[in-house]
Amino acid sequence: MSLIAAGTSAAGAAPASSAGQQDTEYTVLIEDPGNRDFAIDAVHKAGGEVVRDNKAIGVLTVKAPANGFVEQVSASKDIVGAARTKPIGHAPVAKAEKVKRDNVEKENTTTEAKKAPAESKSTAGMDPLDGDLWGLNLVRSNIARAKQAGDKRVYVGILDTGVDGSHPDIAPNFNNELSRNFTVDIPNDSDGGEFDGPCEFRGCVDPANWDDGGHGTHVAGTIGAAANGFGISGVAPNVSLVNIRGGQDAGSFFLQPVVDALTYGADIGLDVINMSFYVDPWYMNCINDSTASAEEQLEQRTIIASVQRALNYAHRKGVTLIGAAGNNHEDLGKPRQDIVSPNYPPNHNRPRPVDNATCLNLPTEGNHVISVSALGPSTAKADYSNYGLEQTAISAPGGYFRDGLGTPWYRTNENMILSTYPKNVALAEGNIDAAGNITPAGLAAGVKKEVQGDKVGYYQFLQGTSMAAPHATGVAALIVSQYGKKDKGRPGLTMDPDKVEKVLYKTAIQRACPNPRTVSYVNVGRTPEFDATCEGDSKFNGFYGHGIVDAYGAVTRGGQFL
Repeated sequence: MSLIAAGTSAAGAAPASSAGQQDTEYTVLIEDPGNRDFAIDAVHKAGGEVVRDNKAIGVLTVKAPANGFVEQVSASKDIVGAARTKPIGHAPVAKAEKVKRDNVEKENTTTEAKKAPAESKSTAGMDPLDGDLWGLNLVRSNIARAKQAGDKRVYVGILDTGVDGSHPDIAPNFNNELSRNFTVDIPNDSDGGEFDGPCEFRGCVDPANWDDGGHGTHVAGTIGAAANGFGISGVAPNVSLVNIRGGQDAGSFFLQPVVDALTYGADIGLDVINMSFYVDPWYMNCINDSTASAEEQLEQRTIIASVQRALNYAHRKGVTLIGAAGNNHEDLGKPRQDIVSPNYPPNHNRPRPVDNATCLNLPTEGNHVISVSALGPSTAKADYSNYGLEQTAISAPGGYFRDGLGTPWYRTNENMILSTYPKNVALAEGNIDAAGNITPAGLAAGVKKEVQGDKVGYYQFLQGTSMAAPHATGVAALIVSQYGKKDKGRPGLTMDPDKVEKVLYKTAIQRACPNPRTVSYVNVGRTPEFDATCEGDSKFNGFYGHGIVDAYGAVTRGGQFL
């Protein structure tokens, strides 16, 4: 099944001589969209068949022979480069990369969590479980909503693993009509190993209101769970949520779905897009990779150019782009050796030197992306969070399981971020049973259940810069709600993303570097590799960027900066 974004279409068939020989799919980036016919001719000469055409940014989806096509087509002056769109993400057999990411985001399930101390909770004007949302209070959404709780005419895109549009906290704000899924589930890899798991729906295409990973639904809840007297509420509880799915169930984000989702989101008039991921299979995409084969080098260059082009397109169309800084506990301006790439095929990762001038973690280091670092409840930088003067634009609550050393809160679930959890994922992960009751494993992980009449909702604790970014996205949505203007020719509001960014930065709560500036995490069980040095001053530094996002400041003081 072909899912075609706005601005994409089927295009020229391959010459008859190549018919039946194509067995691999590629993303091909055109040098100049005005020379599309010449580029398509180059594809045909290389033995390829164009099956989709994203005209918004000049990207072709091509079926071609498995060997030699990338080098041959990239030799044309009308082609920037090509990359395989075949699953080139995480190692499917062992799901090694997904396990690694889960070890950060679900640290409370891999390390024994203690029970948090009892606490009295006030739920006045809030939802029943909001007392667990310390992040909501840290960004002052709890008081901002008295002035601005978000506008339904503001549309927020969640470019992630999907969104459970049926969850009782998501459904009131979920726009099913605009939501799209740009992925196809992959039940098995080429070696017969499991990738996304069994296909749940005909054609292996999940509905646009479905999430088999859980990550996207968690992100969506933090941004805009409804303030409906049930479960939790989000930072911007009245905005519209749109699923523009670009991630596989397994947690992989491949180039083609990502750029298609970005261009589609731009074309339908989304105001903000949250991107809590990096584009696989390269943690760092390098223009000059001395360890790469010719095809791998062309692949990395194509990923960089394609993602940059899609980000530029979205920004021009009025989209504010928010990205997670990443969970590799490194200064992105002084990156360490990359040891996890490429993460497909299995066991092909290798140590690669990273040149900061020519290597990028995408999309967070891409054009126009507001990169967000993660904090714990004490406002300390989380041990896992990337940081650095070069990329940290803003900081936000992302959870920090090991925060509060020496206090009863140390290593408790409540140090993490609670948000919406799809029932199907909770069941698959063994956190609830077939009757919907929380299992002992679910109780240990802090899984919560809310029941109100026939409504049942589940919630889980996660941590990561993936959880920090949606706090900033929610504040950005409030800024558009408060100061945006009617979008000409469209039903929603709109606001120049550069102005949204300015308000976000100018109203952030400034936070100086810790003293001493170098923080060691050895005392919480980390290796010296996690030690981090904060550079900069109180106005801007590598841990907090311009400061901690502030919903109340944004909607009450933001106008003076416009």
